Amino acid sequence: MTTRPSIRCVLLGGGGHAKVLLDILAKMPGVAVHGILDGDPCKWGSDLLGSPILGGDDLLDSLTAQGVTHFAVGLGSVKDCGPRRRLFERAGAAALKPLTLVHLSAVVSPCAVVGDGSQLLPGCIVNASAVIGRNVIVNTRAVVEHDCIIGDHSHIASGAVLASTVTVGEGAHIGAGAVIRQCITVGAGAVVGAGAAVVNDVSPGTVVGGVPARPLGNHRP
Repeated sequence: MTTRPSIRCVLLGGGGHAKVLLDILAKMPGVAVHGILDGDPCKWGSDLLGSPILGGDDLLDSLTAQGVTHFAVGLGSVKDCGPRRRLFERAGAAALKPLTLVHLSAVVSPCAVVGDGSQLLPGCIVNASAVIGRNVIVNTRAVVEHDCIIGDHSHIASGAVLASTVTVGEGAHIGAGAVIRQCITVGAGAVVGAGAAVVNDVSPGTVVGGVPARPLGNHRP
């Protein structure tokens, strides 16, 4: 006898990041993907790895009546995490619950805290007493060491390494392969460029890059 899924989930965003989430969801017992919503009308009626792209975000309010209970933000970010935050809040306003996704190969300390709707991708490490906020991406092979605090809606991109006791503010983007020294604070909305070595605090909204990282401007989404 087939067991009916207890969770029906919709993905918000139908690009490359959503493909990785679909891989995770396929291995989660009791979870079924209802479909995908995407802002690009050219994608409507197509599918992504077998999951239908149903239409745009205007369909959110109709989903609970169709048995959908949860959502995952399938949109990644390169610099601006604001669109992910807005999707997260919009889905919550439609009475859907955020689904936390953890890949089977992720290493997560039982002493860490992972917020609702966050996504821990293949091979990432989240060590003891780290606190991951809501709607955070800890991307492939990223390392969040002990006692780090990661603010809501932030993105720790692939291969980034955060040494111990790093604080990342809400909506910040830590680029692929960046390394952040212990006890550093990266302010809300800041952007750390790919491959940067951060040895000093980063002010909110500031863009830094290089080795060692230096200010390159301000980020105004």
